[in-house]
Amino acid sequence: MPTVSCDKEDLYKLLGRSYTTEEFDELCFDFGIELDEDNTDECQGDERPHLKIEVPANRYDMLCIEGIAQALNEFLGNSDAPQYTLNPVKPATSLTIKESTFPVRQYAASAILRNVTFDQRTYDSFIAFQDKLHTNLCRNRTLVAIGTHDLDTLQGPFTYEGLKPEDIKFKPLNQDKEMNGHELMEFYEKDKNLGKYLHIIRDSPVYPVMLDANRTVASMPPIINSDHSKITLNTKNVWIDVTGTDKTKTEIVINQIVAMFSRYCKTPFEIEPLDIISEHNGETRITPNIVPRIAKANISYINSCVGLDYSGEQIAKLLKRMALDATTSKTDEGVIEVSIPITRSDVLHECDIMEDAAIGYGYNNLKKTKPQSDNLVAAPLPINKVSDILRLASAQAGYSEVLPLTLCSHDENFKFLRQKDLGNTAVKLENPKTIEYQVVRTTLVPGILKTIKENRKHSLPIKVFETGDIVLKNQYLERQAYNQRNWCAVYAGKTSGFEFVQGLLGKIMQTMRTSWLENPREQKGRGYWIEEDKENPTFFPGRGAKVFFRSQENGEDIHIGDIGVLHPEVMTAFDIPYAASSVEINAEYF
Repeated sequence: MPTVSCDKEDLYKLLGRSYTTEEFDELCFDFGIELDEDNTDECQGDERPHLKIEVPANRYDMLCIEGIAQALNEFLGNSDAPQYTLNPVKPATSLTIKESTFPVRQYAASAILRNVTFDQRTYDSFIAFQDKLHTNLCRNRTLVAIGTHDLDTLQGPFTYEGLKPEDIKFKPLNQDKEMNGHELMEFYEKDKNLGKYLHIIRDSPVYPVMLDANRTVASMPPIINSDHSKITLNTKNVWIDVTGTDKTKTEIVINQIVAMFSRYCKTPFEIEPLDIISEHNGETRITPNIVPRIAKANISYINSCVGLDYSGEQIAKLLKRMALDATTSKTDEGVIEVSIPITRSDVLHECDIMEDAAIGYGYNNLKKTKPQSDNLVAAPLPINKVSDILRLASAQAGYSEVLPLTLCSHDENFKFLRQKDLGNTAVKLENPKTIEYQVVRTTLVPGILKTIKENRKHSLPIKVFETGDIVLKNQYLERQAYNQRNWCAVYAGKTSGFEFVQGLLGKIMQTMRTSWLENPREQKGRGYWIEEDKENPTFFPGRGAKVFFRSQENGEDIHIGDIGVLHPEVMTAFDIPYAASSVEINAEYF
């Protein structure tokens, strides 16, 4: 959890009263944050006491003293949520994103704060808030980078371009010498603060730059701003540019900054927007977008989770303490419509609204109740019970259980198995840390083969199995993916051992009281059978088959798995010098 250091006197002044350490600690607990440290007793001379407060990682609005005070004041009922306005409603200037930025950082957002008044501590908070966002939401500037400028030193409209390093010349922040892109990289190579960001764009063919109407460089994101437009305590008009590789996070960041610091404008919470023009597709949008999002939540769901029997109006009062404006739906009395302000980007689901209602009610106020059910004896889920039966039967057949990782590389899941990725099965990680963890597996075979590879020097044959989950896409589900419990076994040795895995499949089916159907088209009732599969490239031609299952007399014939001799190219891809056969079935049909 991020820790925010707040000036104690300033925070209590914003809250309208002083607290003892115990009182403030209790307030933090009630709200869901934590007072980590109060250094009042350690201060000497003119040193000002500070409070270190831990806030949830997804509450980006609370990464500064202004956000913490605003959230707590709303929770205490001292003030209502701010009403943000755009002036002028139709932007007077624009930021054009050139197509040349696409190889590096293709998204941008921008806003202007007019007639700002900073003192030293509010200015420091403004800078510290950017640093906190860079570390947290922006992932050390890899996803998003923030630039703030004295607007009076620049001339709009602005452009965001990708230029060759040798074509970029400007004086970096707090430096006296003008540098080009290459010189700047060399200059900051050993800088302990900025050196860690150079890798983000160093190897790019072009570097991103923010330019004003006179081609004056304002910044080279995500590295550094220009000294020409640096802000000071005397700055009155602040231009904020936000660039990134993620459009959603870029817009969240611009919203958080203007939400927190537009309070220092001459007209509090008034923001000047900009037109953002994407040159590659001609799309124009206005940032920041301050229109609240609308979400719905079932009153019965909130009451059942929190243990209340509240009406929609009563729940709305609880949510108001958390900056959420709610009303009962005009079309459905059992639903509340919640208006989510730009500060609450963490509210994504009905459960988040329920959690805020619980916090607004007070966790300490929740009544202890006994479960309504008389049957309090735990029991395994049916699928886990089936899994245990499959494990026992496999072990009795002489197979050893393995537990590979659920994540694997894209090649292991597709290319190594001689399969094509059609894009509709595997869940892919957006930012994998290594090449080994790119997708969530859609079959158990790669993990088992990787295990055999690492143990290929053991005595033959190697007989292993796994009962575990795979993950498959389904665009019609809320999460657009689902878990499926599979069972898989592989026999590896000097011969393929197809007869062994087929025999193992027979034992598994016998254990599950499933008969072999010799003529499934003529025979009725529960049973299984296999049919030759000429299209599965994972198996040796002519040595692969589909496993079919019928659960009842008039039930549907379902393809539940595959069995066959693995293709030599598959074994070579996994660096296994043996022949092998595999069988894998969906265990959830039993």
